[in-house]
Amino acid sequence: MDLLRRLICSFVGIALCIASYAQRNVVYSPMLHTLQVIANDDWMQPAVINLESDEFVTVSFDYFSHDYHRFVCHLEHCNADWQPSGLVQVDYMDGFNDRPIEWYHNSLNTTFLYTHYAVDFPNDDVSIKISGNYRLIIYDEDADASANALLPTYKGYPVVAEACFRVVEPCVTVSAEVSSNTDIDTHESSQQVSFSIHHNNYYIDLPERDLKVFVSQNDRPDMLVDNIQPTYINPGRLDYVHNRRLIFPGNNEYRRFEIINMYYGSQNVDKISFFDPYFHAELLTESKRRAYSFDSDHNGRFYIRYDLAEDTDYETDYVFVHFRLAAPYPCGGRLYVAGKFSNYVYSPEYEMKYNPDEELYENTQLLKMGAYDYQFVFVPSGSNPAVNPVDGSFFETENEYTISVYHRPFGDRYDHLIAVEQIDFSQD
Repeated sequence: MDLLRRLICSFVGIALCIASYAQRNVVYSPMLHTLQVIANDDWMQPAVINLESDEFVTVSFDYFSHDYHRFVCHLEHCNADWQPSGLVQVDYMDGFNDRPIEWYHNSLNTTFLYTHYAVDFPNDDVSIKISGNYRLIIYDEDADASANALLPTYKGYPVVAEACFRVVEPCVTVSAEVSSNTDIDTHESSQQVSFSIHHNNYYIDLPERDLKVFVSQNDRPDMLVDNIQPTYINPGRLDYVHNRRLIFPGNNEYRRFEIINMYYGSQNVDKISFFDPYFHAELLTESKRRAYSFDSDHNGRFYIRYDLAEDTDYETDYVFVHFRLAAPYPCGGRLYVAGKFSNYVYSPEYEMKYNPDEELYENTQLLKMGAYDYQFVFVPSGSNPAVNPVDGSFFETENEYTISVYHRPFGDRYDHLIAVEQIDFSQD
């Protein structure tokens, strides 16, 4: 258990570091792993559901214990910037807030003992009345806050995680395109997003004041552009074109690996070994890319899978995954492994450490078996993250862009989410 204890101590040390990223799903407890928010059982889509529909989101996670914990969920409405909207509960939901998660199951035949918890929203206890951003605060009523001093608290109980999803009331439509012919280069390293908001049957008084428009690449919080103003305002249509802020680096396709069986290696896995009492998977040593590398990736997502399990939620084991990158030691920044599994948090837990004896970077992550996309992201000192130094940036890269439109009419108290449009860029 010494290795696990070291991992847990490291995790506790970064809990406060990631707390400020409110728009991300955030895991605070080192005992909680594989937090997922999936809409309508479709892991390839963003966590967005339609208001007044049969759609739902499922929030799930594993807690490393077979002892039952009374995890309670508090649903909070947020504005477009993910700050609390200040609405009272009766304004945004019907039913009972602060209800315990009732579905859980102990893991079966796994080296790591955990309990899988899952809850749907809306559910029999909660119905959602308005659109917007929602944060689910998950706290442990069985835990002693004084014994978990590094964790934030809610109602005096330790908060173990926060999960984010959105509810949209489609009032306008968005037409969009992505082009490699940008306002700064043509077919080189960038992609430019252009779009129009059509609102013939929906009144918007002053778009510059009343709308908040966001565009993100691959649902990355660090690749998000906000406060976008229309280029042209026409009757019933707002055009967002020739906006240099909507030029994104193409980057390169995500790297991938797949661990679906403990008895043989799969995609990008060099070997799987058992060092009592846990499994370790060594990935093939990667190198810097100098050209575009096509791959059918999933734009940073991960999918839990074990091909011998009847139920992957609680029969899938955890494995220590060893990442390696052969590259010279850089100056003036740090290198991280990143993807949906890390919520794109650039903290010490995900930093690639340089091994001068092997002349490569290394990092180890404890991950549930399945298929994972990942990138190596370089963060220069005092600057924004950049994939480019490791993987390059190319116009051919297949990326996914999400356009979100919020509307707050003059005098209203919250931001309505009135459109979410997703567009994929492909050279085909």
